[in-house]
Amino acid sequence: MVNFRLISKIIGSLLFVEAFFMAWCLIMALAYHEDDVVAFLMSTLVTLAGGLLFLFFGRSSRNSLSRRDAYVVVTAVWVVFSLFGMFPYLIHGTITNLADAYFETISGFTTTGASILDDVERLPHGMLFWRSLTQWIGGLGIVFFTIAILPSLVGGNVKVFAAEATGPMRSKIHPKLSTNAKWIWSVYLLLTVACGLAFLGAGMSWFDAINYSMTTTATGGFSTHNDSTAFFHSGLIDYITVLFMFLSGINFTLLYMSVIKFRWGAVFKNPEFRFYLATVLSTTTLIGLLLYFRLDYDWEHSLRAALFQVVAFITTTGVFNDNVGLWPHLTWIVLAGLMFLGACAGSTTGGFKSIRGLMLLKVLGNEFRHILHPNAVLPVRLGDQSVPQGKLVSLLAFFTLCMLMVGITTAVMVATGVDLINSVTIALSSMSNVGPSLSTDIGPQMSWSQFPDYIKWLLSLLMLMGRLEIMTVLVLFTRSFWNEN
Repeated sequence: MVNFRLISKIIGSLLFVEAFFMAWCLIMALAYHEDDVVAFLMSTLVTLAGGLLFLFFGRSSRNSLSRRDAYVVVTAVWVVFSLFGMFPYLIHGTITNLADAYFETISGFTTTGASILDDVERLPHGMLFWRSLTQWIGGLGIVFFTIAILPSLVGGNVKVFAAEATGPMRSKIHPKLSTNAKWIWSVYLLLTVACGLAFLGAGMSWFDAINYSMTTTATGGFSTHNDSTAFFHSGLIDYITVLFMFLSGINFTLLYMSVIKFRWGAVFKNPEFRFYLATVLSTTTLIGLLLYFRLDYDWEHSLRAALFQVVAFITTTGVFNDNVGLWPHLTWIVLAGLMFLGACAGSTTGGFKSIRGLMLLKVLGNEFRHILHPNAVLPVRLGDQSVPQGKLVSLLAFFTLCMLMVGITTAVMVATGVDLINSVTIALSSMSNVGPSLSTDIGPQMSWSQFPDYIKWLLSLLMLMGRLEIMTVLVLFTRSFWNEN
């Protein structure tokens, strides 16, 4: 049976963490003397009360999670976190509709970056800070954060990590997972601070620098301005954003090896990183040439615009520094492919993940070789590591589920009157946790508030499934999961 007492205890403890972050937003609201003070005060108290209630139900629980418990707790934590996270919007009146408030909140925690708010510049500073903070908290995973700060609480933390971690292959820094989590969060914090200082040095205000550093390293894309990073009209800020988006798209274990251990060679020997880098360089070159010859951009502008959008889409950050809706349609196809692919596993990014893309290419290559050599045994290798057959079966199953979810969502969107291009790219964007879509009326100008409530609930579910890589959520709806045998 599922250990609901321990799950309740974990959720209650995590709600105290969420209340702590809300208290920081309360301090921000007090510092600016704005009208969101009461909203954050009440939200903090309600979240604390919710935490106490969950802890009460979880009293006297055994601190040992089964694999089944792990899958329940991961999905439940993301749902409950988002439910309590929407209280600041509702109490303040920034958002009055329940579907809109939940959509905005889960879009933050899953680092998708889709927003129903058409004018974020009218929001008070505390509310803007909360939007950015939700993305930063969700960047490496809410439950993974628990493993780092509350290791004694989660007895089955290896199982929880397996349920929330992204990518088909797992890599560890330290034998003890709680230590592993602390080191990775240390790298994440260091990256965020470095990004904030760089933005500050490039001319941003300290408030913008803090917010953009959190959403950039979380590869989320929420902004304090309606025009995203295009608001600043600064080439230097564009290049800084590209650098930290790209770094955040690298497996954080590799970043730890290079930044903390000074083993730079480990990064460049990694096959997934090489594939990620090659994809960025090749697609940037292609789009840059298209912009130069088709839209008469100068060389620097075409290179910067192409590089910025390529990195923004492959890392699923979804920010803009140009009007992509006016670009040649071929660039849309390339960016949509990058949106689906995503960057490296073990990073803050969403999407299919580069390592899976590389594995698919190697499987296809082996199938062509089998035509010529039908009796040959051709293992799929990533560097010096051979991929087990079970991982390849899971890869094909995951790819099939991705296509199925995109197909179903597209069909629903088309049935509601949305055109086919928007339907496909919105489905891809939500599942890959990118945020914006691709069309002439899409990009930083797109309003997600135009969709009916049931579409917002559907896209909220798709964002959660994309963040937890689909199977973690779908397994809860199978009969065998709840069967005791």
